[in-house]
Amino acid sequence: MRADRLVAILLLLQQRELVTAAQVARELEISESTARRDLDALAMAGVPVYSAQGRGGGWRLVGGARTDLTGLTAPEARALFLMAGPASSANPAARAALRKLVQALPEPFRAPAQAAASSRLVDPHRWGVSQVEYPTPPFLDALQDAVIRGVRTRLGYVDGDGCATERIVHPLGVVAKGPTWYVVTHTDAGLRTFRIDRVSSVEPTGDPVHRPEGFDLAESWREIADDLDRRRTPLEAHAVCVPDAVGKLRMGFGDRLEVGGSTAGGRIEVVIRGYDEYSLAGELAGLVEWLEVTGPPGVRDHLASIGRTLVERYR
Repeated sequence: MRADRLVAILLLLQQRELVTAAQVARELEISESTARRDLDALAMAGVPVYSAQGRGGGWRLVGGARTDLTGLTAPEARALFLMAGPASSANPAARAALRKLVQALPEPFRAPAQAAASSRLVDPHRWGVSQVEYPTPPFLDALQDAVIRGVRTRLGYVDGDGCATERIVHPLGVVAKGPTWYVVTHTDAGLRTFRIDRVSSVEPTGDPVHRPEGFDLAESWREIADDLDRRRTPLEAHAVCVPDAVGKLRMGFGDRLEVGGSTAGGRIEVVIRGYDEYSLAGELAGLVEWLEVTGPPGVRDHLASIGRTLVERYR
């Protein structure tokens, strides 16, 4: 990824007094022409790097091998450190390097850069099994900008029933759950999430956000997602399964599966969440070879009914 290369080149420039395109190409295993384009891109982005022509020439950082990166503007600094956050596709080493480089930024840029690094989260797990893809919502950038700048926002919103409302929220982060984007906010009622594709307007008020003490986007989203998952699948079926089946159950049920301890007979206790007794019985009916449902009685009754119907139809 090009962002990874630019970060690696910047680190090389910080470590050495001078580098050539050939050295960069060898270090990063790219062509010299690609190295030159990347070095030019750093200069065009405002990084204080310049080329010295002639014998013994190469690329240097203004001020020597160490720099405070004062050539970066505030928006460029935010964009750079957006790559250091949990949503970044950069590799862990590049993200770690970016987080270290934030200390080299001028003081006025540090808070926005750190906010950018923690403003976005990607949760790859989808709600349910839907494969529907959604386009990028139109107000995603405006909401992320409000998060980074730390300003309250007047949010227009249309809920799932088509009811339009307007409210003042404190944007704290944006999260991609599968193909769907959400904004996590602080409100008078506590933490709330809004689907960004249902947002109808975004108007920053200019007032600072209230950020709960110790707020962490990844941790808060994990709690929100767990709560929503449980509300979507409120029913719990208890069962025991053979040890070899645990992996199959994990593949089939994902986060809806909780694995417990072993029974005296060597089987594994499990809890599987579902929407209701009938639909959960339908999911479990094909697993009778490995799984015995012990409760609740309603799920067992539906399984028995499904079994009788199968025998009558296929005997």
